[in-house]
Amino acid sequence: MSTRKAKITHLFHSSFLVETENHTLIFDYFDYTCHHIINSSKILTSDFFNNRKNVYVFVSHSHKDHFDPEIFQWKESNPDIRYILSNDVELNEQISDTYFVSKNEETKIDSLKINTYGSTDLGVSFLIEVDGLIIFHSGDLNWWHWQNDSKETQSKEEKDFKSEVDKLIGKKIDMAFVPADPRLQEFYYLACKYFIETIKPKVLFPMHFSDKFNIPKKLSKKLQHLDTNIAVITEKNKEFLYKK
Repeated sequence: MSTRKAKITHLFHSSFLVETENHTLIFDYFDYTCHHIINSSKILTSDFFNNRKNVYVFVSHSHKDHFDPEIFQWKESNPDIRYILSNDVELNEQISDTYFVSKNEETKIDSLKINTYGSTDLGVSFLIEVDGLIIFHSGDLNWWHWQNDSKETQSKEEKDFKSEVDKLIGKKIDMAFVPADPRLQEFYYLACKYFIETIKPKVLFPMHFSDKFNIPKKLSKKLQHLDTNIAVITEKNKEFLYKK
């Protein structure tokens, strides 16, 4: 894998594996074999981590569909794994090589440059520069337009989402992972549409749709007029290649 390339694997829900030239990044993992999907094969086994260098595990917040304590078992196979956790995540014991972050921070861990942004729910979102690529993972930063909310609440949710996304204007994002939540019914696409129109990432990966694999295709068709590639995720463990 040469520089400025990446392999992206959608594990499940908001969990992604991103393999760049020199680094392995894992976002918001949870054990999807125990949730919704039956007979799922697991990619992130002990064999995967053996002898793998520069592994970084990101957790945007403590909700169980974004954080699974299983991630700390991986250290048994690879003691050099580093963890970057939102500071709302509580641990029962101290884990080595663990960094806690809150929103609006900038930090450098080894050769990774990490900026954190806010969320419209718990935790943070991540902007990461690595191997010549810029990656954004939203966590639960979403335009939460619930039909049964009051107009005032809907307006506040829109304002909060847009104000946070607008902080990314000017960032040349290669890959963005943004929620497209089917529970919002016909408003599932709002966050992705605004993110594409405002930030213009090279490719957008919809997420937070659980096992509703019709959503990415539906989103891609709805937003096909916009100048960003939308990854059509059709199954668990679907792989994509990105070249800058």
